[in-house]
Amino acid sequence: MHRLFLDANVLFSAAYRRDAGVRALWGLPGVELVASAYAVEEARRNLSAPEQRVGLNELLATVRISDRLADLAAHPEIAASGLPEKDLPILRAAVAAGCTHLVTGDRQHFGHLFGRRVAGVLVLRPADYLAARGPCRCPEPG
Repeated sequence: MHRLFLDANVLFSAAYRRDAGVRALWGLPGVELVASAYAVEEARRNLSAPEQRVGLNELLATVRISDRLADLAAHPEIAASGLPEKDLPILRAAVAAGCTHLVTGDRQHFGHLFGRRVAGVLVLRPADYLAARGPCRCPEPG
């Protein structure tokens, strides 16, 4: 089973438009969706319309919220990932939650990590994860 950690921009995109392609992540077989309160709050803060916030709450009904953060001393590769300080909690939460993938559309901050594993978590754009899923060809952890 894949455990996907959803970055704030994925949550935002899914809530912003009901026809957003990223919504395909919801309902995939063999997938558990995970986020952190940090990511949820960032998405919520950027949604301006009340109906978008309602949509976010509906989506979150099937997302496990995990607020644990991986210890940087135990995972020095996180600190060495080149992420800005504000994005480290996202990667730390994905690692602590035992996620197989971190799904983010943030090319500016995470782009250099796309297609790479950090502390066992494969960082991918939503479209890349969905394309690789095809008939379930997404790379397995390990």
